[in-house]
Amino acid sequence: MSRDRIYAQDHQALDAFAFDEAVARVFPDMIKRSVPGYTTIIPMIGVISEHYAQDNSLLYDLGCSLGASLLAMRHGVKANNCKVVGIDNAAAMLEQCQTYVDEDANTVPVELHHGDITNFPYEKASVVTLNFTLQFIDPDKRQSLIQTLFDAMLPGGALILSEKICFEGGEQSLQEQLHWDFKRANGYSELEISQKRSALENVLLPETAQDHIDRLKLAGFSQASQWYQCFNFSSFIAIK
Repeated sequence: MSRDRIYAQDHQALDAFAFDEAVARVFPDMIKRSVPGYTTIIPMIGVISEHYAQDNSLLYDLGCSLGASLLAMRHGVKANNCKVVGIDNAAAMLEQCQTYVDEDANTVPVELHHGDITNFPYEKASVVTLNFTLQFIDPDKRQSLIQTLFDAMLPGGALILSEKICFEGGEQSLQEQLHWDFKRANGYSELEISQKRSALENVLLPETAQDHIDRLKLAGFSQASQWYQCFNFSSFIAIK
């Protein structure tokens, strides 16, 4: 696993963060050292997939990146005649994801698509995962996307939504500081933390936990709740 040193040197002009080839090369290290709770969320996606996957249905991983949650879904599903579909708009990430899928011994079919998750013909889904994906979508398109996914899901299906979240009042500062402490503990320098934060500004746009729950309920999900939180990173589950 290559070590993430993308922001280790001082950049006089920072480009907006993008899931390009440089990020794809170091992404496993980057996300492990940057996202508290990630190593818990991934296997739990497999557990949730096992519980909610239905026979003769599709499981979608939207913004599948290198395929960590996609492979967790693939290994979790025990229902018959299922297929896992991964979609991502970053070609470099998807290319590496295909390599990991090809190397994986599990026999549940996997299909990868290079495309826009806000404009895809979804159908007959029993499990849908957006693992730190919605935060990169235009806020004006988020409700429409969640509604589209709800409409495509089978009754009793589950949507898993993991996001960086924000808070009201002083809690925002507390949770940010704890997140930065987490990154320091994982070897990131002050320069790396600062430059990464600047590169993500106006690219990753977080919302409150209540915003997410309200959106899920507005789409029609009968249940929507927060099942996990570590500092300012959280995961939700919604049941149709």
